[in-house]
Amino acid sequence: MLVQVARIGKPHGIRGEVTVQLFTDAPEERFAPGARLVIEPSSPLAPQGAVTVRRARWNKSVLVVALEEVPDRNGAETLRGTQLFAEAQDEDPEGEEWYEHELVDLEVRTGPEDGTGPRIGVVTGLRTMPVQDLLEIVLDEDRRGAALPFVEEIVPVVDPEGGFVVVTPPPGLLELGREEEAPEPGSPEGGR
Repeated sequence: MLVQVARIGKPHGIRGEVTVQLFTDAPEERFAPGARLVIEPSSPLAPQGAVTVRRARWNKSVLVVALEEVPDRNGAETLRGTQLFAEAQDEDPEGEEWYEHELVDLEVRTGPEDGTGPRIGVVTGLRTMPVQDLLEIVLDEDRRGAALPFVEEIVPVVDPEGGFVVVTPPPGLLELGREEEAPEPGSPEGGR
């Protein structure tokens, strides 16, 4: 199975190098010299199929990559916005890490860990953050989006085969962002 590992940004220099926005926790492995990456071109002028990493280096906090199939800056320009994919690696034998495509469309349930509790929404994405990831959901009640810290205390069960995740959010977390209802006229809060 292929997973997205990066998106190509702007060219860097005149020798065909490009900057990449990373979507992997293992850039040294994914961008090692000789690594093959499948591309989804953003331009008909971009190479088709797969590319081979010639070299990769860090320029401050940005990874700069040279590809065998891209000899110069003109070639690098055609790659801007291209997505790079690699074969999924079974890096976590305990199954504690998840790819976004494994989570999207799973039902979000509360209650017992066997998933028999009520459905409250559906997973729409996974936002990768520096400190902790956020599980993005849409709540069934009002179709409002919410984000939950993707940690075991709040999302104790992820069951792709069963089609659900079980969440135990702290009180009030799912209500954040809900618009305050206007008080009724004549009520103590509403005035006259």
